[in-house]
Amino acid sequence: MIILGYFAAILMGLVLGVIGGGGSILTVPILVYLMGVAPDTATGYSLLIVGATAAFGAVRYFRQGLIDISSSLAFAIPSIIAVYLSRAFLMPAIPEQILTSPFAISKNMAIMVLFAFLMLASATLMLKKAYKKEPKPAAIDQNPDKPKSRNWPLIMLEGAVVGVVTGILGAGGGFLIIPALVLFLGMPMLNAVGASLFIIALKSLLGFIGDLQSGIELQLPLLGYMLIATFIGMSLSTKIAGKLDGTSLQKIFAFFTLIIAIVIILKELF
Repeated sequence: MIILGYFAAILMGLVLGVIGGGGSILTVPILVYLMGVAPDTATGYSLLIVGATAAFGAVRYFRQGLIDISSSLAFAIPSIIAVYLSRAFLMPAIPEQILTSPFAISKNMAIMVLFAFLMLASATLMLKKAYKKEPKPAAIDQNPDKPKSRNWPLIMLEGAVVGVVTGILGAGGGFLIIPALVLFLGMPMLNAVGASLFIIALKSLLGFIGDLQSGIELQLPLLGYMLIATFIGMSLSTKIAGKLDGTSLQKIFAFFTLIIAIVIILKELF
């Protein structure tokens, strides 16, 4: 199972590098079901793994001049604050046994069920986008120097919401970040992918600092090997991203995510 977990981590890094999000939601299930890590600890480990992997990928986009630092920071700053506060104060404050009557709900069960519903939402959004007819690539980036009107309060609010989601569930939130950057900031898709990796790296790694502050126990050999596996996946993504059909990849990943979410719900609730 552990070997399978490392192969799954390579897949996670690959998907994260190609589409700028989505792959990170697999990290917690990989850690919990394949590596035997407790769910509340796995969300913390996920922040480190996803953050470091996203930073590794963001460097490539930055070198190509595809990351708008100022616009990215407008989204990232409230998100970083929210994820740090969530990990440092909100997560430790949640009781181990949330509900005892009429049925028992533990903290770990609640995390995994919420995570499954997050995966369902992610899969639905990805499938909706994949099956929607898109304009031809040449039409996507027309007038790239003419940005849309930016709703800064809404951008900052969504950044904070994504930060809370990241803090509680350990997910990078790329599938929420990218639509916000495209719709509210008017970023071309390729730039949004690079900015998403940059934002995920910042808020995930700073969120992990909140875990260190709250005394999370580190399993250094496991974390080291997981980071190596995800870096391998990210490196592979740089070589094949231009050769893959992004829409087909989104469909495959969405259906895979949907299956994993259903399995988690059945395992935790039945």
